[in-house]
Parts: sequence; C-alpha cells; structure tokens
Amino acid sequence: MAERRLFEDVADTIRRLILDGTYPPGTRLPGERELSERFEVSRVTIREAEIALQATGWIHIRTGAGAYVQAHLPGDNALLPSVSAFELTEARSLFEAEAAALAAPTISAETLEKLEALLEAMADTNASEEEINVIDREFHMTIAAASNNKAIIHVIESLWRMRLELPEVQHSHAMVCQKDGSMRQAEHADVVEALRNRDGAGARLAMRKHFNRLIESMLDETEERALVDLRRRAAESRERYLLSAKIA
Repeated sequence: MAERRLFEDVADTIRRLILDGTYPPGTRLPGERELSERFEVSRVTIREAEIALQATGWIHIRTGAGAYVQAHLPGDNALLPSVSAFELTEARSLFEAEAAALAAPTISAETLEKLEALLEAMADTNASEEEINVIDREFHMTIAAASNNKAIIHVIESLWRMRLELPEVQHSHAMVCQKDGSMRQAEHADVVEALRNRDGAGARLAMRKHFNRLIESMLDETEERALVDLRRRAAESRERYLLSAKIA
C-alpha cells in the first residue's frame, strides 16, 4: 500500500477546519501563500491539497479567483466504491476519450494555450512526481471542461477522486508512472495535436491509446511483481530444503 503523502494530511486538516466552521460553506479559502505559511508546507503541497478537496466535492477552484468552500458539503454519498486500478482506468478511457472528442470542434484558443503550457510544465525534468501528478490532473480536467457537458465533467471529477484517494489505485499509478514519463508526455502531446486540428475522432483515438498503454503498463507491472514474489517464495523453499538436508 502506498504511503500517505503530505498533501493528504493538509487536505484532511482543511476539511476539519471547514467542518468546525473556520472556513464556512460558500466562503473563500485563504490564498496559497497564507495557507502554506499556516501549515508550514510548500505552495505546491497546498495546490495538491486543494485539487484533492475539489475532487472530493469540498471546495471549488475558480481560475484566477481562488478556492471556495462548496455551499453544500459532501455527505455519505461522498464515499468511494472499492475499484481496482484496471477498472478505474477502463472507465477513464471511456469517458475521457469522449470528452476529448466533444471538446475538439469547439475548443478555444485560450484552452489550447493552457494545454500547451501544461505540456511544457510536464516536461520539466526538475519537477517532482507529485508536481507532475498535479499537472496531469489539470491537463485532463481542462479537456473535460472543454467538452461543455456538465454530466461528463462530473463523472470525470469523480473518477479523478478515486484516482487520488484509493490506496490501491495510488500505488498502481505510482509504480507505473515512475517508468513511463516520456511516453505519457508524448501521448498527451498527441491528444493536444488532435484537438488543435479540431479532429474529434483523432482526439478520441489519441486519448484511448494513452489509457490502453497505461493498462498494458499496469499488467506488465502486476506480472513483474508476481514473478518477484514467486522467486522469493522459491528461494525460501530452497533454503528450507537445504537446511533440512543438512540436519538429516
């Protein structure tokens, strides 16, 4: 199971402050700088915490205006289903491919510029994996928003919430993303190219190829872990046998 990360602790603290009335529903959260000073963490960590809170329905981030506590806070319906990384990735492929196809004909020049900037940020070799994950989510949610379909946007936000919060899913993605950063970058670039060409079918196909490759990488990682475990158990059995033979 993946270790709990700093932004998750910060998100939990902000969630408690919302519940105790420090940040009431409908109000604006303090800015990133103020929150980073309060919690003694980086602004990147605050940004990641806010993204996680938005994905779980606690806040809404308005571009250029800050983060606001939702008027209606999540209840029992905020509980997540128990799904595997494979199930989640299959669902993301279905919905995000269609979101890209819908976005292609009407995507604005400003949104394309934003996607280009995110691609450039994703290529930064000095960025940490956590920073890349934040950029990755923003990239996908920007395309979802460009679909102009509120139902699809809501579903993709919920899928991203599972991606961020379910430990098994976090672990699978962490193992895969350590090895395939350059491929992910190229696949994202293919999606943007199709969007720039107003090619809905091409955008759908590029997004599906991205997720299909991700599923293949997860399968390879699962097989690799299984082989390592098999070798470990075989070595233990061999050691016990040799020890027994010596005693005999």
